[in-house]
Parts: sequence; C-alpha cells; structure tokens
Amino acid sequence: MNINNEKLHKYLKDILTLPSPTGYTYKVIDYIIKELDSLGITYKKTNKGALIATIQGHDLDNAITFSAHVDTLGAMVKNINSSGTLAITPLGGYMMNSIEGENCTIETVEGETFTGTIQTVKPSVHISGNDARELKRIPENMEVVIDEKIFSKEDTEKLGISIGDFICFDSRTIITKSGFVKSRHLDDKASIAILLYSMYHLKSNNIIPQRTINFFISNYEEVGHGSSAAIPENTKEFIAVDMGCPGPNQNSTEYDCCICAKDSSGPYDLDLRKTLVNICKENNISYKLDIYPYYGSDASAALRAGWDIRTALIGPGVFASHGYERTHMDSIHATLQLIIEYSQQ
Repeated sequence: MNINNEKLHKYLKDILTLPSPTGYTYKVIDYIIKELDSLGITYKKTNKGALIATIQGHDLDNAITFSAHVDTLGAMVKNINSSGTLAITPLGGYMMNSIEGENCTIETVEGETFTGTIQTVKPSVHISGNDARELKRIPENMEVVIDEKIFSKEDTEKLGISIGDFICFDSRTIITKSGFVKSRHLDDKASIAILLYSMYHLKSNNIIPQRTINFFISNYEEVGHGSSAAIPENTKEFIAVDMGCPGPNQNSTEYDCCICAKDSSGPYDLDLRKTLVNICKENNISYKLDIYPYYGSDASAALRAGWDIRTALIGPGVFASHGYERTHMDSIHATLQLIIEYSQQ
C-alpha cells in the first residue's frame, strides 16, 4: 500500500495542534468537516456534536463502523483566586504532575484567548524548599498563572475570564527524522488522522468497499460516553481505533498495530479479533496482541449503552499515555494498513 506521508503528516500536525479538550471540540470538528467536504464524503452531525461520515459499499445493511475520538485531556477554570491565578478542575484522567510547568491557552466563552502556565501553588524551591518538592500534586494544589499583568481576582475578571472557561494544554507536536511522533493528545488524535487518511485513500483510489463503512468521530470519549448514542443502525461490527499502551509487562510497542483482547470492560469479540489478526498475517502487517487492565474505549461505551454489535479495539502504540506521549510512524502505518485491508473484506 502506497502512503502519501506528506498528506498523513499534515493531517497529524493539523489535528494535534488544534485544541479540543472534552466539551470544546468544535474547532477540530470544523477542520474535519472541511476535509470531508473536499473529499466529497457524506456525513452528519449528531446532537452531541460528533460526526458520522459514510462511504457507501455494495452491502448497505451489514456495515462496519470505525470510531476514533477528537476530545482530549484538558481542564476548566474552577475558580479565580484572590491573586488572579486560576484554580482548575481536570477534564479526563491524568496525573497532575504530567501537566506541571505546561504552557496552556485559556479560551473564554466570548472567544478570547489568553496564554498561561500551569504551576503548583509552591513552584519555587528557592522560596518553599522541601515543601515545594513534597507538595502533593492534586488539583487543589495546581493553578494557572496567566501571561498578563494581573494582581487580583478583579484584574482577571476584567479580561473576561470566568468559571467554566476551557484550558487547553499545548501539544508540543514534533515529528522527528527517525519517524517518532512526540505530542500531547496522540490519544486519540493519531487515530483521527489515521481514519481521515483512510477516507482519503478510499476516495482518491475510487475504492467501493464490499460493505458500507461508517467513520464515527466521537467527542466525549475521555469522560466515558463518546459513542454511547447515535451509532448507525446498520452497524454490525464496531472497531474502536484508539491507542495501544506500551510499557512494563505489556506486549504493545510503538512500532506495531496493537490489537486489544481485553480491557477494563471485559474481552472484545473473539471472532472479530481473529479476523483482524488473520488480515495482519496475510498482509505482513506488524501487530501485537495485548490486554489493558486500566482502559476503556468507545467500543466499551457502546456496549454499556446496549448496542447489539461485535466490537474490537485497535490502534498505534502510544508510550506515556495521558502525558507527553510518543509513537512511531511504523505503528501509524500498520494501523492504517489494517483498516484499509479490513475495509475491503
């Protein structure tokens, strides 16, 4: 399979650098809509703001639905402190130390943006000594220091910043010459780029799949209900394209397509998993099987919501998930190839 890496890299960089914490995903959704329009792919928007793109196949009733989620980790303004700094409440599950010292953008409901840095309330060892080192990294001990001359709560309020405004972490996206992709939010924007390129590949090569293919772009996965509703009724197989988790005692790597046999919601469909593995073997696609005990996916949400579908979970291996993450283009290519091959079964 020939891959236009320039196109794929552009999708990756564009999507990774568009802020989209859970609940504030309209910018990246608008970007995807423009791409779908340019490709001539039909789509609809759900009431929750998710997208469902469809490439019609010969079989209209026995559809495959691939999902990936555009929503990322982030935060919201919980309160404005007396000094003018911002107390935060997290969006999604991450370790507070993973965002310490991170640059961010505050986006107000009026559309204004302000930059800042996330710090602990005791950020300097020169002032607080061991108290700074030993301070527990919990939301109550974190704050955003805004890059404006402010000295009080009233100064911050005059900027138009208020409780409930979204805080977007800088992605710091880099693609190295050796093929590594380093960025926040590879979970799950690497897979969004993969699905978008899959649609581009099918359309640009005039491929009509045997079965209709739906691409469900969810926007509330990080808080557990991304694909709990609005799955196309013709879906028989639902494949969540998310991430694999390389790490100690795991089989996943940053260089393979990772296929999950079981996560915290239980085992995925055995026959569907076997089919995916066989496609990998027949097409020399590098893959790894794995189990993730602290993981849930859009497929998990769909099953909990009562959808009668067969499910699977695949994706590129993402190291240091929910932190400053890393994967390799080999893993992205392998996942992409599996999706394209499966789409033509």
